[in-house]
Amino acid sequence: MDIEAAAAALDEARATVSPIAQLSASRRFDLDAAYRIQAAGIARRLDRGERRSGAKMGLTSRAKAAQVGVEDPIYGRLTDAMLVEEGGTADARAFIHPRVEPEIAFLLGAPLAGKVSPAEAYRSVAAIAPALEIIDSRYADFKFSLTDVVADNGSAAGYVVGPWCRPDHDIANLGMVLEFDGRAVQIASSAAILGHPMRSLAAAARLASATGERLEAGWIVLAGGATAAEALTPGTSVRLCVEKLGRAGFSI
Repeated sequence: MDIEAAAAALDEARATVSPIAQLSASRRFDLDAAYRIQAAGIARRLDRGERRSGAKMGLTSRAKAAQVGVEDPIYGRLTDAMLVEEGGTADARAFIHPRVEPEIAFLLGAPLAGKVSPAEAYRSVAAIAPALEIIDSRYADFKFSLTDVVADNGSAAGYVVGPWCRPDHDIANLGMVLEFDGRAVQIASSAAILGHPMRSLAAAARLASATGERLEAGWIVLAGGATAAEALTPGTSVRLCVEKLGRAGFSI
């Protein structure tokens, strides 16, 4: 596997909004290579002036993990260019086939790395917020293998963060409602995120270390989708309501 060539192909697909065939369709590669492709792709973006803003988790829903046939979530990287302002607008022309997931976001007040418990992970959290992640696979027909999606940075495309709340809220089982134009399209509990969102943060610390980095103070970490992703169409107003935490929204 040519790491740089694969990263360049995915980077061009994103920049030109043109899907490509799965990398695994023409060559076999393992998760280690997939994460190296991901890192090389992010390095290209940083070289163009973007800044790291955090990390994201994927396949955190038990149902989604079982569907894909994996037992461990996946890790991706966020940059400041992916941020969509809360209440703002995302340009549909920037995406191939965008979808959105309801999430919980963590703001880190201290670095976090390695194998930590959820309780240890909690001690580095400065604030918690409702969040939405826009995902957009760079592969044709939104079809991919596990290594493909990891190489493609977990399909990361954009994210919206609502108002930050104190970290002492109990987030184990919060009601979450995803709305399109005021109509509920997904209803879930934060417990769907690995049983507890804090477990996802602990997993993020472990996976970050495995990829040669740590979660830094000031970073935002998206805990992963609590439901299946919903397809986005231009003109849609999206809103997430999370019990006790508030709301986050945007239009596309």
